[in-house]
Amino acid sequence: MTGEPLYQQLIQEWITLIQNGVIVEGERMPSVRKACKMHKVSPSTILMAYRALEDRGYIEARPQSGFYVKKPAAALPLPRMRRQSVASPSGEVVDTIEAVMTAQAMEGYIDLSLASPRGSDFYPTTRFKHTLNRLVRQHPELATDYPFPPGSERLRRQIAQRTVSWGCVLSADDILITNGCTEALQLALRAVCKHGDTVGLESPTYFALLPLFKSLGLSTIEIPTHPDTGMSLDALEMLLSEKRLNAIVAMPTVHNPLGSTMPLDAKKRLARLVNDYRIPLIEDAPHADLFYGASPPDAVKAFDTDGWVLLCSSYSKTLAPGFRIGWLAAGRYRSDVMRLKFASSLAQPRLLEETLADYLETGGYDHHLRLLRRHYKEQIDRLRGFVATHFPGGTGATAPSGGCLLWVELPGGADTLEMFRILLAERITVVPGVMYSARGRYRNCLRLSGCYPWTDAYQRALLRVAELARRS
Repeated sequence: MTGEPLYQQLIQEWITLIQNGVIVEGERMPSVRKACKMHKVSPSTILMAYRALEDRGYIEARPQSGFYVKKPAAALPLPRMRRQSVASPSGEVVDTIEAVMTAQAMEGYIDLSLASPRGSDFYPTTRFKHTLNRLVRQHPELATDYPFPPGSERLRRQIAQRTVSWGCVLSADDILITNGCTEALQLALRAVCKHGDTVGLESPTYFALLPLFKSLGLSTIEIPTHPDTGMSLDALEMLLSEKRLNAIVAMPTVHNPLGSTMPLDAKKRLARLVNDYRIPLIEDAPHADLFYGASPPDAVKAFDTDGWVLLCSSYSKTLAPGFRIGWLAAGRYRSDVMRLKFASSLAQPRLLEETLADYLETGGYDHHLRLLRRHYKEQIDRLRGFVATHFPGGTGATAPSGGCLLWVELPGGADTLEMFRILLAERITVVPGVMYSARGRYRNCLRLSGCYPWTDAYQRALLRVAELARRS
């Protein structure tokens, strides 16, 4: 990504002036001509900024008059996360997941669903291209020698160094490189569970876990999850005390789809629970680096005393989705996952591992993350403003702690699965809430992505979603 565009700087400046009462409700904004002179920019820059402020609900355009400060929109309440009495069959959930994934891969669709952007504007692709070319010239064996687990020591050392900011003390030997975070989750589940075991998971949960559980023959128990503070640890402790769980999968930092981050005291309690009951926790953290705060919060792994937490993440959401490089720190299960990795997929391409290691080693990642976090925060604020303005009264939405995803809860008997089918026929993809529950709950919810450019096509698609929501 490049530096922050000028129009975005103007947006933040005007938002601050409005929020501080310097420009008040009903007051006219400077004309486009006057604003151009004040800020020494083009009319198109001012219009982009005004349209963005209009989208977020700060100003409104009045015909033949200009732009005026609006009355602030009512704050969006958090979703109530009520479990509906009518659940969808598991087959319908899996079919819906497959339909969404198929549509995301097709050309010509307006995608409001994918959790990572497409295109080189969001990733250091030019830097990677130069590094790849240099490494092939200097070390041609990287493209010809067979790779073996646990993967590039240089990359594993960089990962271990970076997890210090998550409160973890790991060595390169603790880490296994995987084919994205998906393989890390699969290896972890295969290491800690056997066919017929029961896994506790957040509700809602990351939808790709559901077909994975099914393929491994695992049962699930859904644990209520708050849209702000995460999994209910009281409910979890009751299940553990009743010996009903063989493992737990959770995303305590920047949850998908809620965007929530578990408070530090709750993370400490979660670590104590899994160590006291000797039940493995698979901590899924692919969005943790996208936390909006000044520094990333500690992982649950930071408080793991006896190796019961298996921490996994990847660089697919921040640096290089196409590289498919993830990693797993498996604690007491390290030897098990190493054998499983060797037997299933051997290892990742060393050339890509070394390219990523070179980038991390030579700096730039923290600067890149700051830009990415700021962009996503602005996009989510804009998306929340849009939902508050255009969706029906009674709609709730999360206030994410990081990342680019917004969970929206519609009022009444709204059916987002039916909305999904209608939109899919119009070449628009959203993610209905039933995909985030093994039992197809959350039929009145959907996940929207805020990582895409705010183009006319993107806005038209959102308006169509809002129109269907109002009809529900």
